[in-house]
Amino acid sequence: MKFGVTQPFACSYLPDRQEQLLVHIPEQEQHAQSYSKLIQAGFRRSGDQIYRPHCAQCNKCESIRVQVEHFKASKSQKRILNKNSDVTCRMVEYGSDYFIAQRDHYYSLYSDYISERHQDGSMYPPEEKQFNDFIHSQWQSPLLLEAKLGDEVIAVAVTDKTESGFSAFYTFFNPHIAPRSLGTFMILQQIEFCQTFN
Repeated sequence: MKFGVTQPFACSYLPDRQEQLLVHIPEQEQHAQSYSKLIQAGFRRSGDQIYRPHCAQCNKCESIRVQVEHFKASKSQKRILNKNSDVTCRMVEYGSDYFIAQRDHYYSLYSDYISERHQDGSMYPPEEKQFNDFIHSQWQSPLLLEAKLGDEVIAVAVTDKTESGFSAFYTFFNPHIAPRSLGTFMILQQIEFCQTFN
């Protein structure tokens, strides 16, 4: 496998820091099998690009693997689950009729989230093409875990199914809703889905 390293650029997470990425350079057409292997080595994707942090003097960004068969929610995580007991979740296949019907709602939620939470990041200002290119790739169709409060979609977690498990890809949620720890809640829901999926 071939890799390249980006030039340093402003870190999206830590102020006054630079970041670099180690980027996979496919020698032939990228495919889901190589992505699955790279995921196990701490890589992630954005659209078709597969990368991982490669900063010379920082290792704050960590890829975490959860062995879901052994996972037990902590007290604080159980409180978050209880706080969101009125939220219903469903898994949506990218490209399905339901996804197509909801796509504008998903983009609107994503746009609000980026505009409110990440004005200093590389995804700001949000654009619909960037959103579509970001979550989809030519060789990986993601799943979207949708969370609803009543009839309102309040959070979406984009998830990739690989040969070795599921990869929590990106989560966005309503930034104006009362504090519910939705980011953590969606991770817990993805774990629960994996446990059910077995």
